[in-house]
Amino acid sequence: MAGPLADGAGVRYDTGPGRWILLATVLGSGMAALDATVVNVALPAIGKTFDTQVAGLQWVMTAYLITLAALILIGGSLGDIFGRRRVFVIGAVWFSAASVLCAVAPSLNVLIAARALQGVGGALLVPGSLAIIEASFVAEDRGRAIGAWSGLGGVATAIGPLVGGWLITAVSWRLIFVLNLPLAVLVLVASRHVPESHDPTTGRRVDVLGASLAVIGLAATTYALIEGPSPGTSVTATVVAAVIGIAALVGFVVVEMRTAAPMLPLSVFRSRQFSISNILTLVVYAALGGVLFLLVVDLQQVLGYSALAAGASLLPITVIMLLLSARAGQLSQRIGPRIPMSLGPVIIAAGLLLMLRIDAGSPYATAILPALIVFSLGLALTVAPLTTTVLAAVDARHAGIASGVNNAVARVAGLLAVALLPPLAGLTGAAYKEPVRFSSGFHTAVLIGAGLCLVGAVVAGLGIVNPKKTVPRPKESGDGRPLPPVLSCPLDAPCLRSPSTGSAA
Repeated sequence: MAGPLADGAGVRYDTGPGRWILLATVLGSGMAALDATVVNVALPAIGKTFDTQVAGLQWVMTAYLITLAALILIGGSLGDIFGRRRVFVIGAVWFSAASVLCAVAPSLNVLIAARALQGVGGALLVPGSLAIIEASFVAEDRGRAIGAWSGLGGVATAIGPLVGGWLITAVSWRLIFVLNLPLAVLVLVASRHVPESHDPTTGRRVDVLGASLAVIGLAATTYALIEGPSPGTSVTATVVAAVIGIAALVGFVVVEMRTAAPMLPLSVFRSRQFSISNILTLVVYAALGGVLFLLVVDLQQVLGYSALAAGASLLPITVIMLLLSARAGQLSQRIGPRIPMSLGPVIIAAGLLLMLRIDAGSPYATAILPALIVFSLGLALTVAPLTTTVLAAVDARHAGIASGVNNAVARVAGLLAVALLPPLAGLTGAAYKEPVRFSSGFHTAVLIGAGLCLVGAVVAGLGIVNPKKTVPRPKESGDGRPLPPVLSCPLDAPCLRSPSTGSAA
């Protein structure tokens, strides 16, 4: 196959090949999603095994996010150039091999290195799964296939903490990584039925320098943020790491401005709507990633929950997201994204403030569940309109780039939050082993997260512009032929499109 399937040429949804493609892509992206949620639940057990401090737990999370965030854009480019199915399969094999290394890691440093390798595999899996669906299904079935991919992926996210929590409680945290192996085998079997596709419009150049600078910049900056506040860390080492990180990130921007085939085309940020949406993504996902990172530890270390109970306690977030995200997207198309994207972060902040009531001995039904419900309602109101707005803010031919950039921004937000929030909240050293100290720090982190969300609400309220409504037009031309409606939109906010029909929403 020379390129993406043309309209009317590809695979139908309700066919055997269509089901195989969906199975492969759901399981592939589900591996990455499952691993992210499960590892969070396992952090206290990992800390106990290796007798590590808070910084060690931060590195277990951030090592994965560094390589994933830095390479996710180039992962999509590799698929366009060398074949989406080929790169997707390589990603599945890579991810499962790194998972084995995580499972048998004899030390914390080996585990952190293996997590970084997992991030590389994830960067090949995540963009490839959606690109395969776009390239393989006929145009009229793509919306349905993407919806099924999203919904089934949500199920994987939901059951991950439950299954992982049970494995951690019953056997060992090491089994959560072994869980990826049967999934990888299924991915490889299903991938045999996935047609190969390329992007014939892309060049053959890979932005190796840009990717290298991104990895170095994020890794060095993260080191300075995590290790700098830790007791015993050399000030000189922290300063050197910070200088290297900032220099590499500045160099990354310069390279992306000058290279002929950048992994991050900076021209997409000329759209004000796109830039504002990504600023909102940065602050909201930072609050989300940082608070949930600490909440799971708080439930186990302060409230005495088992890993299984901690994982199960977060189930309302996924359930509410699955039930309401599509409706929030429909609401955004009907009234415009400005109100949902402004109100959603305020509701998230309210849910976070309710978490101030969580302390040792707090009952789940009256202290934890209400906070999670309010938090989830705000999240559901925000995420779908945010995603739609990001894609609508650029030309249709840049939709893949826009999605990849927004995904990378979300990962960077989580990375920065996990690195920054604990020291800002006073959670350094062995704080997670001291329930009173950790609870106090968690409350401080919740306040910071709520503040970030309120900043996001202000940014969205002032910066997001609703697309203008369709302008009426005569129903017929002079020769009796019907005329299409004229769409009038601000220059920096193209009209929202229905993903299933391509018509104006």
